Order: sequence, then C-alpha cells, then structure tokens
Amino acid sequence: MFEEQNTQADQDNPDKKEVDKSQIVEKLQQLGQTNVPQMSQDSKIHCLTIVGQIEGHMQLPPQNKTTKYEHVIPQIVAIEQNPNIEGLLIILNTVGGDVEAGLAISEMLASLSKPTVSIVLGGGHSIGVPIAVSTDYSFIAGTATMTIHPVRLTGLVIGVPQTFEYLDKMQERVVKFVVGHSNITEEKFKELMFSKGNLTRDIGTNVVGADAVDYGLIDEVGGVGEAIRKLNELIEQRGQITEGKQLLQ
Repeated sequence: MFEEQNTQADQDNPDKKEVDKSQIVEKLQQLGQTNVPQMSQDSKIHCLTIVGQIEGHMQLPPQNKTTKYEHVIPQIVAIEQNPNIEGLLIILNTVGGDVEAGLAISEMLASLSKPTVSIVLGGGHSIGVPIAVSTDYSFIAGTATMTIHPVRLTGLVIGVPQTFEYLDKMQERVVKFVVGHSNITEEKFKELMFSKGNLTRDIGTNVVGADAVDYGLIDEVGGVGEAIRKLNELIEQRGQITEGKQLLQ
C-alpha cells in the first residue's frame, strides 16, 4: 500500500524524482557522499566517515578515493552547533595523506564538547593514527591495521637542512598528539615508528587489531555494535553530569 502511494505521488509529480536524483549526484560530485551513511532522522548520533586518502592543500587525481579536509571541517563545526546531535561516531578506513590536514581534523575532533567514538575498519594508516586516537574512546576491528611510520616527503633524499628541520618538527607534533590522546608511551610509539624490517622497503610498523590495544594505542577491539553501545554510554554519562550541574545551581 505504501509503495503504491509513493508510485502514485511520483507519477503526479515527476519533477520531484528528477530533483532528488540531481541532488544525490551533486553530493557525490562535491562531497563524495550521499545521505546513506547518516543515521536515521530520530537518531541522536551522527556518523562521519573518513575513507581513502586525506586530501589537503593539493588536489589529488580524480581516480583517487579521497576525504577532503575542507569538507570535513565544516561538518565538525555543524555537529558541534547542532543541538539534536548528542554524539559523534567516526568510521576510519584511510591510507593516510596530508599531515597538516590530518592533524587539523584530529585537533577539531579532540576539541568537540560532545562524546566521540572512533572505529578503525580495514585500515587507519599514517596520519589516520592521530585521527583514530583523537576521540573519547577508540575501537579497532580484529583484522584492521594501522601503519606507524616517520613523516616523509616523496623520494629518498631531503634536499636542504631546512626541509629536514621542518619534517622533524612536524613529526614531533604528530608524536605529541598521539601520546597525549592515547595510552601509548612516547618511547614505545617512536620505537614502532622507527622500527626496521616490519615493512617492505620502508621503516615503520604495521600494527594489527589486538596489537594496537596491547600497545595502548587503541582502547578496545570491537565493531560497529560495540562502538555505538559505548557512544550511547558516554552520551548518557554526559547527560547525568549536566543534570547534576543544573541541580547544584
């Protein structure tokens, strides 16, 4: 009956269907997403996906699957301002990308006043590591991996001392952020970062599932169900704290 009513409505107003399609196409072209990943209208949780390569100041080729930081940052601001959103779920499956763009996203997520939970599915490599640990609580799927390696430019040779100093300071920013937002020690994180022999033709470490938890990098091994349950817990706790403050006043 419901489907028949919708069909009749579409026949009465054929332009509406075309408008809906054009809006979806426009979102796909501009943001690389549709409304599909979002929660239902009555949900108090917003889902933000960070997939592919994190695109920063330089535009990547069109065949690359990217997450554009200039699109993510306004979404984070909108989430903070929207009273209907009480919690944020971050889903990560990224190969990394622009270091400064990744750190900018990480800092903004860490500064949100609302409860946040991240889950690494597939991979949370390179600059995806700070994003994964920037939330109040983090999960990783049992088969997911996280690659920890030094900050670098494309190529093997760093041309001038100033470039090396810049990369070194940027690397320290990444290390301090990760250590400050997770339970891993600076010594252990740097050991993983500069380890040799774990990655083909490179230095660094590929951390899988439970190992990330053992190192203190991620809080728990789990999937989407566990992540949403934890986020609802944090939302409830925040509500109780807010009610307590109101009673004291």
